[in-house]
Parts: sequence; structure tokens; C-alpha cells
Amino acid sequence: MEGKRKKFSLFSAILSVICVVFVAEAAAPVAAIGNSQFFWWIFLLIAFLLPYGLISSELGTTYIGDGGIYDWVTKAFGHRWGSRVSWFYWINYPLWLASLAVMCPELITTITGIEVSTIGAVVIELIFIWIIVWISFYPVSDSIWILNGAAIIKMLLALLIGGLGIYGAVTKGVANEYTVSSLLPSFDLHSLSFISVIIFNLLGFEVICTFADDMENPKKQIPQSIIAAGIVIAAIYIFSAFGISAAIPTSEISTSSGLMDSFKLLTNSTSGFFIGAMAFLFLLTLFGNMISWSLGVNNTACYAAENGDMPKFFALRSKKNGMPIGSALMNGIVASIVVVIAPILPNQDLFWAFFSLNLVMFLLSYVPVFPAFYKLRKIDPDTPRPFKVGGSDNFLKVLVVVPMLMIIISLIFTAVPLQFDAETLNEQLPITIGTIVFIIIGEAIIIIKKIKK
Repeated sequence: MEGKRKKFSLFSAILSVICVVFVAEAAAPVAAIGNSQFFWWIFLLIAFLLPYGLISSELGTTYIGDGGIYDWVTKAFGHRWGSRVSWFYWINYPLWLASLAVMCPELITTITGIEVSTIGAVVIELIFIWIIVWISFYPVSDSIWILNGAAIIKMLLALLIGGLGIYGAVTKGVANEYTVSSLLPSFDLHSLSFISVIIFNLLGFEVICTFADDMENPKKQIPQSIIAAGIVIAAIYIFSAFGISAAIPTSEISTSSGLMDSFKLLTNSTSGFFIGAMAFLFLLTLFGNMISWSLGVNNTACYAAENGDMPKFFALRSKKNGMPIGSALMNGIVASIVVVIAPILPNQDLFWAFFSLNLVMFLLSYVPVFPAFYKLRKIDPDTPRPFKVGGSDNFLKVLVVVPMLMIIISLIFTAVPLQFDAETLNEQLPITIGTIVFIIIGEAIIIIKKIKK
């Protein structure tokens, strides 16, 4: 049966990377930085995306398998660090799933014009979560049409938002003043706290490495798809960001449902066929995003569990097709708990609260990946590397240190309260507390596993 599994082409691999990496719902927090976002986009594309893409291409083609970043870190630093990475990498996903689920009721209202009650909203959120879980029970090759479709829709939405923004700027005037000083980075805490979102928008290339068994020629397709998709994604982000900032004042951009808010502001309409159609397409991209990530995250968590670095339940596989259903079920359970308790939480931006906590967990999982690349070059030089990053030893050190520092700085500004006024503490303390709780849980898993051994 395994030999009959469908394989997907280079074109599908490129679209899958776009589906995984391009995050439409994170556009608003980035635009909220203001005009200096363009400096940060260009700087992080060079300082982060380029080295990260090169490193992912080398590691992904050298160590092909389901383990992904867990496998890379474990080979370099041992099972204790592998366990940490697999935990952070997995727990971010159900939190992210919950953050997107809480957006669905508002999108349904925009599409249908029908207001949804609190109970109705929770039901819609749960339906969204468990549809994702159900689809993730099947191989990625069975869902490739979903990933391809979501990637195309994402690019369409980005081009539309960018085009509408430029049209609005030409016909009505530029919404934000463009001066040299406004384009330069402002190092205030508000702006710096959103830089982590840009980095988040650039992560995910390693997910395509866990699809290797479903590719025609993974050793060629992995680096080709990462390079091609990286160029497309960079262009899309900058174009859509320019469109939003050119036509919408920064003060009017929301952090909760930014893409739809942008369409409404650009068209000066909150309803109608066009807005409803955009909301429907945006909803489809949320499904595509979660499906693409679930396949990579589940494979990694299951592989880690099979190697004794995650709870045994995560190692549960389908007897029919070998898919990691234990991890998928845990995604649904954790995300469901989060959305069920959400209505009793203090009145705040739930999307941003859940998304920020997911962001911190996600970034934590990547911190050891960059030094793992360098160490594997030293301790495992004889393993064939179909794609090998060139350059001197000093160049490789720069390639490792710079993006790792970007992640660490982003973590500090996202998870640590650096101001102590009531508003900042109310917004950031839940993220700080949540981060500490999940780190403690991860360490507890390591200790329990060590005792059992």
C-alpha cells in the first residue's frame, strides 16, 4: 500500500511551502508597527529568512524523515533538548488553532449577516477545530489539493489587498506620511513587540521536510521549493504591507481580524457580496493553514514520542494509514478546552492573547535549531549533504548567531513585561504566566521520562 501512495510535484511542494509559511491573519499586527515595518521586513528578510532558509534546506535534505527540527536538535544536543523542542513545537499548534478558531464566528457573521450568540460561537469554533483534526488523520498527499488551493487563495487575497491599497492611495491620497524618519525603525517597546510577528511570518520551511515521503524527489524538491517559495513569500508580504499602509492610517488597524478589517476600510463597506466573498476566502485559508501545519507538527510530535521524548499517547498511529492520530487528537482536546474557557476570560483581544502565547512557544522551539546546524557540521561531517551551505567557518557562525539572536530578542519583547503600567501588565502578564506554565510542563515531561527510564 505504501508504494501506491500519491506523490506530489515540485509545483505542489512550492505551493505547500507558501501555504505553510504565508500567514494572512498576522498581517495586521505587522502593519500596526507603522512605516518602519518596511525597514524590519527588509532587514529580517536578509538577517533571518535568508540564513534560516539555507539552514533548513541543508538539514532537511541531509536528515530526511518525520522528525524535522526535533531530529536535528536531538542529533546535535541529545534527547533532553530534543524533548524540549518537540514540546514547544507541538504545544504552539493547539494554541494557534484556538486563536484562529475564535476568529471564525465573526467571519461567519460577515458571510451570512447573522449574529452569532456566545454558545453558537463556541459551537462554530469547535466545529472548525475538529474538522482540522479529522482531515489530519489522512496523509498529506490526500490533502494536497487543499494546500494548493489555500496557497493560491492566500496569494489572491494578498494581491487584492495590496492592489486595493495602492488604488486607494492614488485616488484618495496616502494615509500615512512617508518621510525618512518614519521609515527608519522606532525602538519603542510597542513597535519592537510586534517584530516577533514578522519572524513568525517567516517560519515554517522545515515543515516541508516532514513531507519527504510524499515527494517525487525530496532531495531536490526541498531546497528548490524553499528557495522559490521564499522569494514569492517575501514579495507578497512587502506588496500587501505597502498596500495596507498606503491606504489605511496605522491607528485604525486592528490586531484581531486585520485582513478583513483592511478590506472593509479599503472598500468603505462592512457588508455586501465582495466583503462576504473575501471573508469566505479568508476562512478557507485558515483551514489550509491549520491543515498544512498539523501534518508537520503531528509527524514531529509522534516521532518524538516513538523515541521516548513525548508522552506515549502522541505515538499512537492509525492502523489504516500510519498517520499520527494521537497528536492530532491532543490538538483537538487542548484547542477545545481553550475555546470553551475563553468566554469566561477577562474581556480582551482573544485572538491576540492566544496568538501571542502560541508565538512564544513557537519561537522557543527554534532557538536550538541554528546552533544544531553548526554542531552537526562538526560532529557529523561525513553524512552526504545534497544541499550544502557554502562559506568559511566564520560565515557559518554568522549564519547561526544572527537569526538566533533575532529570535531571542523577539522572545524578550513578547513574553517579558518591560513596562509596568496597568495596561501593559494586563495585556502581557497572561502571556508571561502562560509561558512559565508551559515551560514547567515541558520540564516535568523530561523529568518523568528520565525517572521511567
